[in-house]
Amino acid sequence: MTRGNQRDKDREKNQKKLAAQQKGRKDAVPHHKRAETDAEIMRKKQAAALAAKEGGSAGGGK
Repeated sequence: MTRGNQRDKDREKNQKKLAAQQKGRKDAVPHHKRAETDAEIMRKKQAAALAAKEGGSAGGGK
């Protein structure tokens, strides 16, 4: 084996990195809750864009 223990060291390093990333995510918003809020924001944006398109399209420019 020409790489020696490099693979094991890289694996340990990656596990530490992943553990550090997961550590900060415990206080984060759950995925399903985040998806609901993002969807609500997009609905509001779409409604505003549609209203602007219907109400102010007399200019016709970019």
